[in-house]
Amino acid sequence: MSNAFTEWYRKLIRDSKYRWLIIGGTLIYLLSPIDLLPDMIPIIGQVDDVLILTLLVTEVSQVLMDRIKASKQKTTEAVVDSTTAESVDVNAVPVE
Repeated sequence: MSNAFTEWYRKLIRDSKYRWLIIGGTLIYLLSPIDLLPDMIPIIGQVDDVLILTLLVTEVSQVLMDRIKASKQKTTEAVVDSTTAESVDVNAVPVE
């Protein structure tokens, strides 16, 4: 698969405006009998489907991993902010 197509696909799948449209279009393409390489041709007919399915799974999993990372980072920052905001420095002197 060409690098230009991969970059174009990646860019669209990461844009939340087009994400579901691209995922739906990819699934329709995979289920449709109309292909770039007809499925009736043994082995070669399935190659384009496998490549596009691999690209879809790779990109969707990367989007999900990025979202999980961002969520964990946000949670960690919130915990750090809450612990530092509540700390008080006190210079205590013993009373005799």
